[in-house]
Amino acid sequence: MKFYLQWYARLPSTNTFLKERLAVERGLPSGTAVAAREQTQGRGRRDREWVSATGENLTFSILLRGKYEPRYLPSASMAAAVAVAELLEAQGLTPALKWPNDVLVNGKKICGILSEKISCGVIIGIGLNINMQRADHIDQPATSILIETGKRRDVDELLGKLLKHLSVRLDEWAHGGFSKVRKNWESKVPSIGKSVTVRDGGAMRTGILEGFGNDGELLLRDETGAVSAIWAGDLAV
Repeated sequence: MKFYLQWYARLPSTNTFLKERLAVERGLPSGTAVAAREQTQGRGRRDREWVSATGENLTFSILLRGKYEPRYLPSASMAAAVAVAELLEAQGLTPALKWPNDVLVNGKKICGILSEKISCGVIIGIGLNINMQRADHIDQPATSILIETGKRRDVDELLGKLLKHLSVRLDEWAHGGFSKVRKNWESKVPSIGKSVTVRDGGAMRTGILEGFGNDGELLLRDETGAVSAIWAGDLAV
């Protein structure tokens, strides 16, 4: 997969900006990627805020064109998470993947991913904490490469490396869905076989995480032994 990268000094949200560009430039090629030095109104799942100060973190979005079935969409984020985890491993870290779209280090969030269905395909937004020095302004345990290693990284250089991993994993996903990345995803999910809780709005379900279905849905075994597929929610171990 080939990427066409464009940097911007400041954007509200790279996902929103890419959608707005598509409305005007309908011929934008698949692989178009927009990255922001500073993001002021970034969004995560359930419209959670994801703000990035200048030079601290990596915030960018990728356009993938294609006729993807709606059931494929959740696993686009999972394929991207595998690529992020591979980059972090190369930086000397030990990442863990948390369904459906988070990458953790030492139990703290270091990366969030948001996939959005559009008429011509999907937009995948990625926010990776790189040079963030403090995490006390975030409403959940969070970390960065700097916090974990004590060393700053060049954001542009890391994006170049990450795009190489994304090229492989997103190409696999585009041509075969979650089944193509399942092995790599599950190898980085330490909660398989453990008791977990999934919250979706006011509903809460607890059971054993059996694994993941053909399209990335979470498989939860309850106390009776019955296994249910869960397509959305927040996971807690």
